[in-house]
Amino acid sequence: MADNGIPLRRTLTANAVALAPSGGALAILYGLGQLPGRSALIAMAGIAVVTIFLIQRYLSSLASFARFVGELSDEREPVMPRLSFAPATEELATAAATLSTGWRRQRASIDNLAASAQAIVDGLPDPLVSVDRQRRIVRTNLAAALLLGSSGGAERDVSTVLRQPQLLAAIDALLETGPDGNFARPDQSVVELVLAGPPELDMVAHLRRLPRAAADGSLALIVLHDTTALRRAERMRADFVANASHELKTPIAGLAGFIETLRGPAREDVAARERFLGIMAEQADRMRRLVDDLLMLSRIEQHEHARPAAAVDLVRVLRSVLDLLQLKASSRGVTIVLDVAPDLPSAVGDPDELTIVFQNLIDNAVKYARPASEVRVVARPSGPARVSVAVMDEGDGIPASHLPRLTERFYRVDAARSRQLGGTGLGLAIVKHVVNRHRARLDIQSVPGKGSTFTVTLPSVGGS
Repeated sequence: MADNGIPLRRTLTANAVALAPSGGALAILYGLGQLPGRSALIAMAGIAVVTIFLIQRYLSSLASFARFVGELSDEREPVMPRLSFAPATEELATAAATLSTGWRRQRASIDNLAASAQAIVDGLPDPLVSVDRQRRIVRTNLAAALLLGSSGGAERDVSTVLRQPQLLAAIDALLETGPDGNFARPDQSVVELVLAGPPELDMVAHLRRLPRAAADGSLALIVLHDTTALRRAERMRADFVANASHELKTPIAGLAGFIETLRGPAREDVAARERFLGIMAEQADRMRRLVDDLLMLSRIEQHEHARPAAAVDLVRVLRSVLDLLQLKASSRGVTIVLDVAPDLPSAVGDPDELTIVFQNLIDNAVKYARPASEVRVVARPSGPARVSVAVMDEGDGIPASHLPRLTERFYRVDAARSRQLGGTGLGLAIVKHVVNRHRARLDIQSVPGKGSTFTVTLPSVGGS
């Protein structure tokens, strides 16, 4: 290896080629007798020295140019070499540097466009998956990565992450081509599917074939729209209609039966008439409470998106509720104890709706508490900018399996006992919607045989 990283063989070859014409000319002159042998040797030696020097410098310039181009290809920014012995090479180096700069700018622009496109795709709320002609995953957005997990990487068949036969059949149909090479099916379709949980998700897959394959090979797009909440709302609406109809049908049927009896066999029976009229009054009052609760629930739901902003004196609200329920509690031998922190801040909310919340919670505690027991209402500051009110009873408690569904409409742990105590099955549903409107939180804890605690945590005045 010669200096500057030039191979010795290349140096010898270049020098030999450069010296060959001079050596040939001197040999011819010597052969014709025009040049003495000694003079020919001296001339050849001088020519060789100069040629070797120039060739070495030229080869060094070529080596510098090669290193420069190599560094450019590695996307580095080398210093432009000075190639005074190879002006043409210096011009080539300048052209290569200009070309490299332009290429880097173009690549940066392409990378920025690709990053922007991916950012837009990642910003889509619905999971998106693109597949190529062989049904392999080419690209996914952030929502798809979160839904499908790490198994949804590129270059894998879509069946490895979405195993629903109806979806795979729809993708195959979308990519199917006829004998003439053209696509045989429409360029879009919709498939309903269920993704196994937990939690189980109801999804609608919208499939669309692109007019031609994209640069990354994408040919079909799969957008998954989560309809779980919609399906749940539809089921809840159907359950609500069925439950409301059932709740109203029972007292109406009772009233109709009593009316028929009073018109017939009990027409002249004063004692039976008085007893039946009392029962009819109870059933009518039950329907009135149910309708009132339904109207209240509907009214709260209509304004659930609008957060109330008034300052509410919780002590005044709680005392008013206790005054209202004190007589009922005394009739059952239940004592209501109010424990309020002296530095309790005001809550942010609607005083009438918060009165409804605590009236429902304390009324439930009184109804389900054991006779001669105590119901405690404890109000305390709860962390920064929050205030909590806990209602604790000493009742039979609620099994853990029932806790997640307590705030559903018409859901009862013990339906017969609830109706006997005058419940409509809507109280905790109303509490839940009011709590949601106040951007608050409802926590339920219960130990069977010991009692239950319902805690409402509200934003306080001065909080964010």
